[in-house]
Amino acid sequence: MSIAIFSGLISIEVQAQNHAANPLILDMVHHNPGETPYQSAYNDPAVIKEMGYNGKVYFLFESPALAINWESVDADILPIGSEERKWVDAKAKQIKKMHAESKAQDIAIYAMSDLVLFPKRLIKKYHIEDTFGDPNNPLTEKFIRAQINEMFDQFPDLDGLVVRIGETYLHDAPFHQGAIVNKSSPEKTIIPLMQILREEICVKRDKQLIFRTWNAFDRNMKPYMQVNDAVEPHQNLIISIKQCEGDFHRARPFSKLIGQGRHPQIIEVQSAREYEGKGAYPNYIANGVIEGFEEHSRMPEEAINSIREFVEKRPDLYAGIWTWSRGGGWDGPYIKNEMWCDLNSWVMAQWAKDTKQSEEFIFNRYATERLNLKGDDVAKFRKLCLLSAEAVVRGRNTTYNDISDVWWTRDQGIGWPKPAKDAIGQKRNLEQKDASVAKWKEIVKLAKSIHWDSKDAKNHAIGSAKYGFRLYEIYRSLIYLSDAASKGDNNSVQKWIKIYDKAWRKYNKLPDQYNTVATLYTQAYDRHIATNADRKVNELRKNKY
Repeated sequence: MSIAIFSGLISIEVQAQNHAANPLILDMVHHNPGETPYQSAYNDPAVIKEMGYNGKVYFLFESPALAINWESVDADILPIGSEERKWVDAKAKQIKKMHAESKAQDIAIYAMSDLVLFPKRLIKKYHIEDTFGDPNNPLTEKFIRAQINEMFDQFPDLDGLVVRIGETYLHDAPFHQGAIVNKSSPEKTIIPLMQILREEICVKRDKQLIFRTWNAFDRNMKPYMQVNDAVEPHQNLIISIKQCEGDFHRARPFSKLIGQGRHPQIIEVQSAREYEGKGAYPNYIANGVIEGFEEHSRMPEEAINSIREFVEKRPDLYAGIWTWSRGGGWDGPYIKNEMWCDLNSWVMAQWAKDTKQSEEFIFNRYATERLNLKGDDVAKFRKLCLLSAEAVVRGRNTTYNDISDVWWTRDQGIGWPKPAKDAIGQKRNLEQKDASVAKWKEIVKLAKSIHWDSKDAKNHAIGSAKYGFRLYEIYRSLIYLSDAASKGDNNSVQKWIKIYDKAWRKYNKLPDQYNTVATLYTQAYDRHIATNADRKVNELRKNKY
């Protein structure tokens, strides 16, 4: 073995040890695009530092990509005095204030940025309307490199970029335009773009690049390994992967990419899951992420099916944890109390600092240190939280992923659920909806039995538990309605319509009974939902068999 190769291997091993010894523990508030940003405790760097985080990821519309002036390329792109330049300069001032707040807390500063994203005036002036989304285009490459240079020059406190290419949001970027071609192609897009970013960010500037796999190369091993093999590792280059395949849905497989290849990996975890209430009701996911969800227990024994197994089997690849304490998706529910997402975020952050700890040990610390629970109430609270994970997966899907359309309910809306793929799955589907409601009943009882340290805590715990119970009664009624309609059973259809109507009446009374519950799901919601459930129910009222 040559000295050069040997020293290279030592360097990679040292880099891996550094990542394992000093993991990134990052948090991000994912604001709703196009809406007023969340008022959240987690916007404050001091709050997340106290929770155990060592870095903050600023959201897409807080990224310096929108705030650089492009003068190093052409002063006419955003000329001083223009409407565009005023907007960009105001954005820069806002971002620098945010960065100063993180700097004051001595936590690292990262910006999530869509690529490729340029000012509209640049695109128009250089006539690259049809080519700017291609990183192989010479002008596009030139502008990407210039963009990176300006971002770090004009925002020197920036420690790194979190790059995503799966989607482009422009809701709060009126003077910019985004595009990416062949986003899932390693050869045409991912590899050349990553190599540009690696050179500019990791090598030239000794800053960190966190490259997200989301919606680009996040599900299949072949393209992931193509990227892995083509791009040389660097101590500052980290791959970001969601803990489950696809989006943050239960019953989905644990990501097969985790623990593979040679690049360090940071794991994305959503604390207030957008398809499961956004923190409106108890939904404890930290246990399942760390120790393995029940639906992953059927995976082959040799496979990695939890973050703990990832750290144990491939500690050389563990770069840390990145939570979204708030946000994801669109619209509501909007929470008034951050208790349930706080639990998930705090446990994940504390565990990431020392992965030898058990999740239960950290959970019990949360119950005693942050909720001031004592004695048997700690065990009751744990039972409540573990039950919530069981109730959620059974109420929205099944533990066997029998409902193929996992998007049937999301954000603040409910769509019409299709029956499971086969008779066995549909039988299980119905049974697990009954089981979910039974578990929610027990959750409410537990919430009432715990001695909370204040009236406000008690009010919210019981109110949010009832929110989950009553919402999942609506879910169950729709699953049974869908089943009856698919069989042409009019008697059962009419029976379940009455149950559905009653469930909605009970659910809609919650805000009058508990003043801290989140905003409610709405029957008229259609965004990203194929068939509105309430309209389908109204059709069934009229069309008796």
